[in-house]
Amino acid sequence: MTTASKPRLLIFVVAYFAEESLGSVLERIPESVFAEYECRVLIVDDASTDRTREIGLQYRHTHPHLGLTVLRNEYNQGYGGNQKVGYTYAIREGFDFVALLHGDGQYAPEVLPLLVAPIRNGDADVVMGSRMMSGASALRGGMPLYKFVGNRILSFLQNRLLRTRLSEFHSGYRVYRVESLKRVQFRLNTNVFHFDTEIIIQLLNARQRFVEVPIPTYYGNEICRVDGMKYAKDVMFATLRSVLHRAGLLYQRRFDPIAEQDNQHYDLKLGYASSHQFALDAVPAGASVLDLGSGPGELALELLKKQCRVGVVDQFEPTLLAGRGDVRFFRQDLDDEPTFDLRDYQVVLLLDVIEHLKNPERFLERLRAQCDHTPRTVVLTTPNVAFVVQRLMLMVGQFNYGKAGILDRTHTRLFTFRSLQQLLDDVGLRVRRIDGVPAPFPKVFGTGRPGRMALQINKWLIRLSRSLFSYQIFVVAETTPDVDFLLDDARRRQALPVQSQSIGV
Repeated sequence: MTTASKPRLLIFVVAYFAEESLGSVLERIPESVFAEYECRVLIVDDASTDRTREIGLQYRHTHPHLGLTVLRNEYNQGYGGNQKVGYTYAIREGFDFVALLHGDGQYAPEVLPLLVAPIRNGDADVVMGSRMMSGASALRGGMPLYKFVGNRILSFLQNRLLRTRLSEFHSGYRVYRVESLKRVQFRLNTNVFHFDTEIIIQLLNARQRFVEVPIPTYYGNEICRVDGMKYAKDVMFATLRSVLHRAGLLYQRRFDPIAEQDNQHYDLKLGYASSHQFALDAVPAGASVLDLGSGPGELALELLKKQCRVGVVDQFEPTLLAGRGDVRFFRQDLDDEPTFDLRDYQVVLLLDVIEHLKNPERFLERLRAQCDHTPRTVVLTTPNVAFVVQRLMLMVGQFNYGKAGILDRTHTRLFTFRSLQQLLDDVGLRVRRIDGVPAPFPKVFGTGRPGRMALQINKWLIRLSRSLFSYQIFVVAETTPDVDFLLDDARRRQALPVQSQSIGV
């Protein structure tokens, strides 16, 4: 918020063929809004060929105190494209809040103070006017029955898929904190009507706070320009793409919050069949464990609960382990020569590490060079590039890198079961177990029934074809000494007196 005594509010009016209603909409904006906020009004006429722009200019002339700005797109940008113009204006001009108001009068300007209040009070980042919070009042306000039913069905499905509890996704009456708009890539959104759905998803992914406020419903003689069936299809496709994006199965750049950094680590996945849970279960209680590529240290904390002695290796200091004396930290870029001694630990964790390395063969050979006759357990996970989703995407010509998932753009090497087995054989790791890991559906759908069912189906499919349906590959292997160690050891033993060369010496 600005340092001025009053927060700056932009009332953004989207207008398209609104010559009959625009003047009335502007007249109905409460005076209290202008008294309480440093308020300006922006009208963006989306290339209408009627008198919409002229009506706006006339109103500006007769109401100079409003600070009214009237813009017109030379070419029609669509409902979503027009919003992009207005939100960019709000960001450039340094407003604190922006309220979206429709020039056709479908949404009541009189309730605008109620929508802005939760944001001003610090209780929300996004406020949505909902016509569905008071039940049948939407029908009494003239909403056609088919729109009412369609709204209910779409909102129900979206809530289930996105794990939200909004009473309505499809109201066009909203107020946004401008700082929240800066955190999402709304410029990448569609230019048509499901822009409203995409920006909700973006703000949810950016962890912005939502509040709904009941609003009256009014349907007059305005022309509906929305093809209902196409809109429903577009909304569901956008929602499903977001679900797949969250699962790391289908990257969509538009759904990545701008504030997130490229070097963010993956969230810990525990409590269900996942790479992290498999790895944690594979570590004996009380073992000494070295976690390579530890990230912020979430797994290390879980290992400490198992009474393990823990060392962690990462190029950045683990934020969750700061100040702890019970975890040893090695600052190390894993592409460089190791600064740690593998022989100090019984178990080595390589969870989602080798796919990030420039030369995983050299890395694993350097680890093996530290090994002796005592086998160490190596627990390793990596994505399965032959996963069915990637194969299907290739069939339609898609191979899109992203910020997470199998095609994370920080991945430099990708493996199948067969190529990983060959790599481990070549570097002298004796594989004891190699399994498929299902996709992290509970991370997307929650740990309730939908998430459990999807996970169980994936586990059944892995039994049918491990290479096709495994999202990740899980390996438990043992180290063996390399030839240099064997030669040096043989020479050392040759130099010992004969009586000292018995087994166990």
